[in-house]
Amino acid sequence: VQLQASGGGLVQPGGSLRLSCAASGSTYNVYALGWFRQAPGKEREGISCISNSGSSTYYADSVKGRFTISRDNANNTVYLQMNSLKPEDTAVYYCAAVTSWYRCDPHFGSSWGQGTQVTVSS
Repeated sequence: VQLQASGGGLVQPGGSLRLSCAASGSTYNVYALGWFRQAPGKEREGISCISNSGSSTYYADSVKGRFTISRDNANNTVYLQMNSLKPEDTAVYYCAAVTSWYRCDPHFGSSWGQGTQVTVSS
């Protein structure tokens, strides 16, 4: 599966963005997928993952209650709705396939797409 993230940009604190990750390849529906981010000088971290059916999700504590992951298997796309954004959410955001939705860690990621920059600043 090939993945491509989009939807990043500059937003003020408290604002919202929706990221999209478009997938290509006939095996898209068998993969759990996840969103990861990497801020300057920091390690890449897993922030949200979703099972192949979309019925199970994981959120890191840092985004729980603010971010929502979803997937549209008919259109081979996974989304990350980000609300109440904070300056510390500034990072490059990536999507990737993961071995399981509950293994939302970069070590279990593959098929990394190009990232999209999210900047939260006034």
